[in-house]
Amino acid sequence: MRFINSPFAPQPSIAPVARAPPGPAHAPGALWLPLDFTLGALACCGACVFTNPLEVVKTRLQLQGELRARGSYQRHYRGVLQALWVVGSTDGVRGLQKGLTAALLYQGLMNGVRLGFYSYTQASGLTDAPGGSLIAGAAAGALGAFIASPAYLVKTQLQAQTVAAIAVGHQHNHQGVSSAFLSIYRREGVTGLWRGVNGAVPRVTVGSAAQLATFSSAKDWVTRAQWFSPHSCLTALIAAMISGVAVTITMTPFDVISTRLYNQPVDEFKRGHLYRGFVDCLMKVCATEGIVGLYKGMTPVFVRLAPHTVLSMLIWDVLRQRALLYTH
Repeated sequence: MRFINSPFAPQPSIAPVARAPPGPAHAPGALWLPLDFTLGALACCGACVFTNPLEVVKTRLQLQGELRARGSYQRHYRGVLQALWVVGSTDGVRGLQKGLTAALLYQGLMNGVRLGFYSYTQASGLTDAPGGSLIAGAAAGALGAFIASPAYLVKTQLQAQTVAAIAVGHQHNHQGVSSAFLSIYRREGVTGLWRGVNGAVPRVTVGSAAQLATFSSAKDWVTRAQWFSPHSCLTALIAAMISGVAVTITMTPFDVISTRLYNQPVDEFKRGHLYRGFVDCLMKVCATEGIVGLYKGMTPVFVRLAPHTVLSMLIWDVLRQRALLYTH
């Protein structure tokens, strides 16, 4: 007797369902957005502690010989190692960490927003479209740069400050981070805290697009090559090194312009003494210092950006992998 569609009919044995192998290490996972923001901020703040002395040197080199032809000014800083020695011997060890508090505030705000927003677009599948990683990286960078611009303004001005013997660029003579914010606010108002943002947004937009797009692509390539285990830190390390080179090449001209705009003095009408904006700064630097003026400090830019990118991307990737394993 056959039991057709009966609950008493003998049931066929069900083979155990094979679990799909884990996806590649770069596959986006959904994390709680505030947690992703925090992980991005922690990763880049951790990297900033180690790379801030190079940021001080980079700022000094980019301001050296401002709007002056080559050979017409005294060169206090002649390279990364020599500049580190000059700053350390003149300002002391603490001089090498000038502006660290403002730099940490900037890194936490900018990269928390930037990396958190980018990982959200990954989890939403927006980066899967052609050019999606590039567009998402640029948008994330622009948003982060705008929000954190006041911190970068104060950081730049503090790092440019030094004794007269080795001073370059305008000296604002702030007494500290809080006094810098207060003096800028009292002199220029709220809008003054965002002075120079028209240089910062293109800078971080280009750098972020290059960094995040090349990091994702390089990590995907290394993962597919199966050189290491799927969750190995070496995969993220190699991807971050490739990303650091891409960021340095694309971002240095924007970095020079951004530094100049942030450090310039203002007149009684709250307008910049030297530059009216991004395009004006670009034209004046090219006219007086040549195209090479846009690549001033490129060596410290790379020396700083390469380890900073490696450290921040590696720490961020490791923290996210651990958080994903814990939450899922």
